[in-house]
Amino acid sequence: MPQVLEREHEIAELEAAAREAAAGTGSVVLVFGEAGIGKSSVINAVRAVLPPQGRLLVGYCDDLATPRTFGPFRDLLGSVGSDLATALREGRDRDRVFDALQAELSWSATTSVLAIEDVHWADDATLDALSYLVRRVANMPAVLVLTYRDEDIDAMHPLQRVLGLAARAPRVRRLKLPRLSQPAVLRLTAPSRLDPREVYEVTGGNPFFVTEILASADVSRVPVTIVDSVTARVQTLDAQTQQALEQLAVIPSTVDRGLLEALLPGGISSIAAAEQRGLLDVSPSRTGFRHELIRRAIADGLPGGRRMELNQRVLNALTAREGTDLSRIMHHAAEAGADDAIIHYGPKAARDAAKVGSHRQAAAHLRLVLERCDRFSEAERADLMSMYAIECHTIGKSQTALLAQRKAIELRRRLGDPLKLGADLRWLSRICWAISETEEMQASADEAIKVLSGAGDDRLLALALSNKSQLHMLARRSEEAIRIGQFAIALARNVDDPAILSHALNNVGSALWHLDSTKGREMVEESLQVALAAGAIDDACRAHVNIICALLEDALPDEASEYLPDALELAGESENLMYFSHFTALRAAIGLATGAWEQAVADAQSSMAAAADAPPTLCPALLAYGRVQIRRGQPDGMALLTEAEKLAHNSRELQYIGPVAGALAEAAWLDGDHAAMRALLEPVYTEAWDSGSVAIRAELGFWLSKAGGKVHHDTASRHPWALLSVGRWQEAASAWQLGGSPYEHALALAESGEPEQMLIALAALDGLGAEPLARRVRAQLRELGVARIPRGPVTRTRINPAGLTDRQLEVARLLGLGMTNGEIAEKLVVSVRTVDNHVAAVFDKLGARTRRDIAARLTELGLSPGEK
Repeated sequence: MPQVLEREHEIAELEAAAREAAAGTGSVVLVFGEAGIGKSSVINAVRAVLPPQGRLLVGYCDDLATPRTFGPFRDLLGSVGSDLATALREGRDRDRVFDALQAELSWSATTSVLAIEDVHWADDATLDALSYLVRRVANMPAVLVLTYRDEDIDAMHPLQRVLGLAARAPRVRRLKLPRLSQPAVLRLTAPSRLDPREVYEVTGGNPFFVTEILASADVSRVPVTIVDSVTARVQTLDAQTQQALEQLAVIPSTVDRGLLEALLPGGISSIAAAEQRGLLDVSPSRTGFRHELIRRAIADGLPGGRRMELNQRVLNALTAREGTDLSRIMHHAAEAGADDAIIHYGPKAARDAAKVGSHRQAAAHLRLVLERCDRFSEAERADLMSMYAIECHTIGKSQTALLAQRKAIELRRRLGDPLKLGADLRWLSRICWAISETEEMQASADEAIKVLSGAGDDRLLALALSNKSQLHMLARRSEEAIRIGQFAIALARNVDDPAILSHALNNVGSALWHLDSTKGREMVEESLQVALAAGAIDDACRAHVNIICALLEDALPDEASEYLPDALELAGESENLMYFSHFTALRAAIGLATGAWEQAVADAQSSMAAAADAPPTLCPALLAYGRVQIRRGQPDGMALLTEAEKLAHNSRELQYIGPVAGALAEAAWLDGDHAAMRALLEPVYTEAWDSGSVAIRAELGFWLSKAGGKVHHDTASRHPWALLSVGRWQEAASAWQLGGSPYEHALALAESGEPEQMLIALAALDGLGAEPLARRVRAQLRELGVARIPRGPVTRTRINPAGLTDRQLEVARLLGLGMTNGEIAEKLVVSVRTVDNHVAAVFDKLGARTRRDIAARLTELGLSPGEK
């Protein structure tokens, strides 16, 4: 087959992975490329190279409008054990499915190669399951193979979180399938009378297109699009086969034998000619098109009325069977325009999807249902609108959520149900916060409390009070947050609701933490544990956010980074895209603090792309990105910080206004503009001081003192910014070094006025690429009369063939010399966590797997490990 030609390397890699799995060490294999490149053919070739007692399990993701929940795993029914089969058939207990998958692949009597095809179409529950397996497959006798079209994957695609986990797996192989070479096309074309050069020019080496050209045996008749090519082949078949192909083409998945018999009058025999022509793959249990492009070509060529008719037939067949996946029913109902089916199945499909964490699918189902909202009563419509708003908010579409929640509340007011009105007002307040609609946020929060105070439901009242406490905490009105939050805690304990208790503990604990109370962290940690025990994902994610943010404010980025993997996993597995994007922004902030600036920029850009309409996420992403650029002396830094400043002031929250003011003050200081610093800092500093926010006022106070402004020195504070403000540079430098902040550590040393310490700072700043501050330190050293000042890196030496930063190149050379991460950290006077970040970037940029590979790549690039 053409698709297997020139795939020897990829098949050998899969064979090696299977051998490793047989020895007890599993791995992840990513097979990707453009449509028609031959991914499925490579998977099929694995059968011939499996070790003894090996098995190949293949599941397919389908291009459904609302993808099947656990769709590809359902394809395995009949090939897997009873525990997994039962878990998949029941389908509602996600953890049970995960455990059953792990048990199935951990069976020591066999080696399993589990291939999931076209994961770019995977549903959220499937992505969660794949994330679960990726983290565990190394300890299984199994290989997890994922195929996808990389051209369909952008920075915002949900598959990115699975690929990110795979990149950090102990064993991962990335197999990008290239197009066929001209010699390969020549070999394939040789038996025909076609001109191989013309075939190559027309197809570009795409294996599927090559196959279609050879089948048609006439290059001159090959149309511009593959649709015409497939249509030409289909038209040579008899009418019954053509009708059968049209029927199957509207089903974006493989078709089981029972459904096929129900749809095709002639049953399996009616597609024999299509199978012989290579259009279909037929097995005793399932039938599918040999390539998705064939199916699409046929489906796209159907008139609208005919397509609706065929989808209605599929819908009738599916609804006549018990246990049919509701997502499939919804897809065909939508394609057929079957309003009654959408109305009947849609709400349940949405609830089931949300329950297993498939929030994008839940929102898609509800959108279809609400397009027919006139078929529901006002009470039903209000429930659906509110559910839709919550699902949209969860996946980061807060503007859509806001409109839906406003409509729900409008209906609630007419219906006169105070409990549901109060609950929806509380949700409206939360959604408004996510898009900085501050006036409506406060008004709806206050009205929620008012409506629920006399409604007789202490649970909902506790949540409304906790919501108000949260708003105070976020704005750094800490005393009010604590006062109201304590009422909420008491009510939550009385009604025994752990989710609300977690929410309230988080607010009070965070407010105490901002005031530098030792009880604050204990309370937020308790909030996290309560939420995790109760399965309250949203509250657990929020607890992670507040812990990470507080640790960053406390100048402890290394410690903050320890919480990040669990946080990303929790948000990713639950498809809480709002929090996932926010955690990515926090990873950028950690990268800024730890000196991993390349990673910080990449994370900030990724978060910005995913959170364009979410100011609470966009602002910290812009702040991290802008501050990196300012410290590098890049011209776009000020524009990024100016945009962050607008968002911060729109939020009216000191948690954003304060850090952005600090970043802008630093930029002005590096430019020597003290007047601008004072004008910027004085009002914000006063607010920070009055709020009692120790960390924010400490940083702003330092910069204000550098500008000659009046500062209330907090001599009791142990925060490194406060220490530096009163001249205790040694203690500040030590705190930042221990916490993992190399730039601030260098800044403290530079403040010493001691040439020896300033030279150490200069070396660190040159390694980071912090040119503006390095220039200031050099000027100060010259003023002190230091004769021998290191010149610093020349621009062209920083632009090397591998794209490494100066610090990364330094780390790479030390790796090439065989040094451990700990030894490198000691030599460079940075934390091990900082070195870990640099090492990860070096391995990625050099495409290396071992330290020996690092040395070899450096030599190839003319960057010898021994060079200084």
